[in-house]
Amino acid sequence: MSSFHLPFFTGTSTRSTFSFSIKSSSFPSSFSSSLVPFQRFDRFRSTSRTTTRSFSCVFYSLKAKAMAELVQDKESGAAATGSGGGVRPEVEHSRTFLEARSEQELLSGIRKEVEAGRLPPNVAAGMEELYQNYRNAVFQSGDPAAVGIVLSNMAVAFDRMLLDLRDPFVFETYHRALREPFDYYMFGQNYFRPLINFRNSYVGNLSLFYEIEEKLKQGHNVVLISNHQTEADPHIIALLLEKTNPHVAENMIYVAGDRVIADPLCKPFSMGRNLLCVHSKKHMFDVPELAEMKRRVNTRSLKEMALLLRGGSKIVWIAPSGGRDRPDPFTEEWYPAPFDSSSVDNMRRLIEHSGAAGHIYPLALLCYDIMPPPPQVEKEIGEKRIITFHGAGLSIAQKISLPEIAASCEKSEEAKDVYTQALYKSVTEQYDVLKSAVHGKQGLEASTAGVFLSQPWN
Repeated sequence: MSSFHLPFFTGTSTRSTFSFSIKSSSFPSSFSSSLVPFQRFDRFRSTSRTTTRSFSCVFYSLKAKAMAELVQDKESGAAATGSGGGVRPEVEHSRTFLEARSEQELLSGIRKEVEAGRLPPNVAAGMEELYQNYRNAVFQSGDPAAVGIVLSNMAVAFDRMLLDLRDPFVFETYHRALREPFDYYMFGQNYFRPLINFRNSYVGNLSLFYEIEEKLKQGHNVVLISNHQTEADPHIIALLLEKTNPHVAENMIYVAGDRVIADPLCKPFSMGRNLLCVHSKKHMFDVPELAEMKRRVNTRSLKEMALLLRGGSKIVWIAPSGGRDRPDPFTEEWYPAPFDSSSVDNMRRLIEHSGAAGHIYPLALLCYDIMPPPPQVEKEIGEKRIITFHGAGLSIAQKISLPEIAASCEKSEEAKDVYTQALYKSVTEQYDVLKSAVHGKQGLEASTAGVFLSQPWN
């Protein structure tokens, strides 16, 4: 079978491997399933006041209330979407983090679990660092409920991480988001929501997302060719679309690299997304004796993708750059990384041979400020996570087909390159508009003839 490069939150591949971009993560492996979706906080509380309350304050009844609401979220969310995500039975495990009522108790719980031998010291260190960075980012929002938000969300996150260390979850080639008995999808939504400054966030060409929803209902397949910026990309995309296009937000399939399903601090968040799992080209030979096994896994993923598309009504997100965008070493400017033409062409051919109508749309994403990747690609799992409260942007342009772009090309290789460049050009143009709106403070006035910006949550 021909080469296939697939991307997601950080990775790549060549030849019979996949070049994918996957949300790279940190630390060894695992955490699992169970708990409940928490309280939804008002995302537009005033940011004019800063919170100075002590972190050791009690959870009030917030914790219990949040847990109960999460269970309700799980039931109502699944019913609303009708997507029927995956199910995973719960196992008994320590409730140290769920019973914590203050920052002090939460952090001492980490040390308690290390002493009990249930938490590896290196993972524990990563959890403490994650807590501090997440807390600081949420407090940047000025939300008066920040204390409760941080304690509640981090308690559930730590619980999920600990549970997976107790009972490691194994991802299938095609992983469906786990929605029962614990709703991992809502867990991710609630965790990342407080990090987005919605007042300074934008969606470009929202009408096209409605168009996509109609095509999915008609049995068509849709592929989003996108740049990739952070390991939180899937959650940020879903949060920007959850109010207007929940079906797209919840049913999107992300091509994901192996690191995002192995990192114990990242794994619980991945369990709440629909993933097509592949091995990154960038890490294909980290352990040379495993390279052949990784290639076989990628071949299975290719076959799984073909089967999924044959069923129709699938929406797939893929980053043909093979990894996350990174700043220019000289200018320090962030810009979408170039697309790999083989990745784009293989995706196009899969769509064409699926037996269902298919469409490819260019998608631009701007969110690196929220959780930027390390300056360089790291071999070891366990990257430092810098987190900031910031605006984000998402934009989509009209679908692009090969015949209309490369009709004059005489050679197939030339046509592949021309088509890839057309998609990349559209993504970069949309990215520039988003950048002007979010970073240039132009807001909705940054809209152009090709990109109409909106804030549908207002």
